[in-house]
Amino acid sequence: QLQLVESGGGLVQPGGSLRLSCAASGFSLDDYAIGWFRQAPGKEREGLLCISSHDGRTNYADSVKGRFTISRDNANNAVYLQMNSLKPEDTATYYCATTGTLSCRVGNFGSWGQGTRVTVSS
Repeated sequence: QLQLVESGGGLVQPGGSLRLSCAASGFSLDDYAIGWFRQAPGKEREGLLCISSHDGRTNYADSVKGRFTISRDNANNAVYLQMNSLKPEDTATYYCATTGTLSCRVGNFGSWGQGTRVTVSS
C-alpha cells in the first residue's frame, strides 16, 4: 500500500509563496509518477502538475502555468510543489497522488493523502 503525506500548507498573502511537500514512507518516490491536485470548497478536484520517475513534467492547469513548479528531492524522498505569485483563487486543499507507475500518462491516480490546506488572503 503506497501512502503519501502532504505538508506545508498555511495562510499566505496574495503574491506570496509556499512550498508544499509530498512524502512517502516505506517506498521510494523516485520509482513513481507523482501528481499534485487541489480541491476548493464546492468545486471539483483539479489536476495541477505531475512529475514522472524520469523527471518528465506534465502540466494539467493553465491557471498555474508559470507560477507553480513541481520537483523531486530523492535524497529526502519527497516531491515538492513550489507555488509563487499566489492568488486568492488558489485557496484550496492540496493533495498529492501517484499513478503507481513510472509515467504520468499510465495508470490512474490514487493513494491520496489527507491533503494540506492553503489559504491565500490578506
